[in-house]
Amino acid sequence: MRRRELLTWGDVDKLIDHLIPQFDVEFNGMIIITRGGIIPGGMICEALDLPLVMNAAVDFPPAQQGLSHRLLAWPQFIQFPDDEQIKDRKILVVDDVWGSGRTITAVKNRVAAAGGDVHTCVMHYNPYRSLFSPLEPDYYAAITDAYIIYPWEVDRGPDRVLLDEPE
Repeated sequence: MRRRELLTWGDVDKLIDHLIPQFDVEFNGMIIITRGGIIPGGMICEALDLPLVMNAAVDFPPAQQGLSHRLLAWPQFIQFPDDEQIKDRKILVVDDVWGSGRTITAVKNRVAAAGGDVHTCVMHYNPYRSLFSPLEPDYYAAITDAYIIYPWEVDRGPDRVLLDEPE
């Protein structure tokens, strides 16, 4: 069983404070990977005062056509900005965690193909799970081998929804 680490909002603030001074590029756009990157991306774009904020949603469907493992599946982009919004811009791509690296690498490659100058950023980087070594995020706040639980993930989800009206 993998080690788990539960973060507080104070921990998240410290991670964001550690990330901001690392940026050595003046970005003129951000792509936030849903869902994990929404909160850290929002905090970073507010700190950097970035007006152009876009979303990317990526899915890796179950194995098809004889593929034996989901890791071999091609990404499906459910949501992605138009190429014209990316072309010739310095884009920061933000997600919460780089585990396998598949999602953020797929987004990075699509931004680069659209003509964007792309940089990647995560709160936590797990080099032990990455499928793209020696590739790593351009910016990260911490290295970990743990399963990270962010404060916005605690006591949420369909199993935590009130089924009855509150009294």
